[in-house]
Amino acid sequence: MLKKKYIKSRDMFKVTFELDKRELPDGLDVQTVELLGDFNDWAPGTTPMKALKRGAYQASLELEPGRKYQFRYLVNGKHWCNDWEADAYIPSGFGPENSVLSTTNGTHA
Repeated sequence: MLKKKYIKSRDMFKVTFELDKRELPDGLDVQTVELLGDFNDWAPGTTPMKALKRGAYQASLELEPGRKYQFRYLVNGKHWCNDWEADAYIPSGFGPENSVLSTTNGTHA
């Protein structure tokens, strides 16, 4: 799930990424969940997600408006998950599609 809020004073979007526990691989003992994408050069270890009491995982970033960002969630360093509420999907070139987040200028997300 994605929540986007435009912050006019900084001309940035605060984006909250959330991976619901229902989207996690069945039967997997989850140790870590990370957010990887264009915004962090797909580098593991840069954007860990926080476990919430209800079993979901969440991270927030500030991102530039007027761009499209590809991203995915990485569970335990080897299981990839998409965000099924992303703005779009695009072939990754490595098999499954990447999720796409789109930011727009102004107050409309």
